[in-house]
Amino acid sequence: MNIDDFKDIPKEKFRFVQQDKEIHDQKFDTKPVGYFKDAFRRFRKNRSSVMGAVVIILLVLFAVITPFVSRYHKDDRDAYYSYCLPKNKLVTSWGWGVWDGCKTFTVNQQTYDRYEGIPGAIVEYKGEVDNPAASKRGGKQYKIDVDTYARVGFVYKTITAAQYAEALEYEKQSGVQLFYPIVDTSKINSVAFQNDANVWYLTDEKGVATRDSSGNLQDIYLRDDNGEPVMCKPINNNTQYNVRVLYSEWYKYQNGDYASFLFGADVNGYDILVRLAEGARLSLILSIVVSAINLFLGVIIGAIEGYYGGAVDLIIERIKDFIWEIPTIVIFSLFQLYFADKVGPVPSLLFAFVAFGWIGTSGTVRAQMYRFKGQEYVMAARTLGAKDKRLIFRHILPNGIGYIITASVLSIPGVILSEANMSFLGIVNLQSDSMTSIGTMLNNGQTTLSTYPHCIFFPAVFIALLLICFNLFGNGLRDAFNPALRGADE
Repeated sequence: MNIDDFKDIPKEKFRFVQQDKEIHDQKFDTKPVGYFKDAFRRFRKNRSSVMGAVVIILLVLFAVITPFVSRYHKDDRDAYYSYCLPKNKLVTSWGWGVWDGCKTFTVNQQTYDRYEGIPGAIVEYKGEVDNPAASKRGGKQYKIDVDTYARVGFVYKTITAAQYAEALEYEKQSGVQLFYPIVDTSKINSVAFQNDANVWYLTDEKGVATRDSSGNLQDIYLRDDNGEPVMCKPINNNTQYNVRVLYSEWYKYQNGDYASFLFGADVNGYDILVRLAEGARLSLILSIVVSAINLFLGVIIGAIEGYYGGAVDLIIERIKDFIWEIPTIVIFSLFQLYFADKVGPVPSLLFAFVAFGWIGTSGTVRAQMYRFKGQEYVMAARTLGAKDKRLIFRHILPNGIGYIITASVLSIPGVILSEANMSFLGIVNLQSDSMTSIGTMLNNGQTTLSTYPHCIFFPAVFIALLLICFNLFGNGLRDAFNPALRGADE
């Protein structure tokens, strides 16, 4: 068939198509897919990134909700309960022997006697330990499970006369003993006492309790004129009393329930659960604010140097090279030394992050500007009279928004890790009654890693999950916003 076959075709062979109908555009069978919708659809297909996003949401909810539902507050500090192990009443009631606040100790005779004299301190006796060295010294060692909350035992308190009267009334109504006889400290020396069944007795040099001529054990309590043990010692003109109380019951009397920390207590007696939530809040808020500021500065500076190029680009790049070569630890140390006392540790830390954090974002924006500023649509807009500001923010930057968002999200775990490192090394100190951070908790717990690992375990698990999930989430965003992959999975 050639073109000669179409010559001299009679007009009867032709007819009008849709001569009596109006022609309209046909409706698409499918809905149009925009850039962000397409990115979200591809992001959902990345299961690891979706799981990372879910875990991040759960960790954020933990940080936000925990301080409101916990019966402890971030500034609740009880030095008597320092290093208490995690305890949950529900799990303890099941009898599994876990999460019960107990710790196994190997103790000598004197320590065993002291624990035996504290109600509820020894949870389980596991027998005598065969230790030849201890046997040669004439002593014994025992292996016992001790309740880390009850082992506090008896403490001295100074209370007012009104408080003493209220506590006595509580004893009568509840049947729980709060006050115990006061010990005569003048009779105490390194080997002259032991605790047995809540009573202090005189002992000989071998630790054996001594008896009087009638065969009665000789206690060392203060006694009144009638020979009765003194339960309270008046001080400050009888306006206050010095009393000896069983601290676990006294704590319940003061707070309505026994102490029970779900994640245990740290070296200072803070509840790790609430402090971890507060530390996570600080780390997340700090990282988001730093990322937002660095995003703003990075976009502005990167757009200027990438769009104008030439001398402007050369000067800014050399400034960035100079800042980037300064060791990070030096920047943090200088800001903490000279600004922390004036503006506070958190603003000083924020300024230190902003001092160099925008460099990475500016490099990403600069690369996007060089990539798109020579495109035909940009040249067409410039020909039509578009100004530089419109060209940058309306025509060029939107095409690189995916890379910019990805870079900003990936910078969040970097800030969290940097803050944790600086706090862990002791360069930044964010420890106070009203404030803490994950890095500070790791720093406080490192000295007890072998003896009380729970102090560092929970903060370490939290920050590990947070960093891993942020990286998975950021990698998913990077793939989802990559225009080269658009439509690749169709």
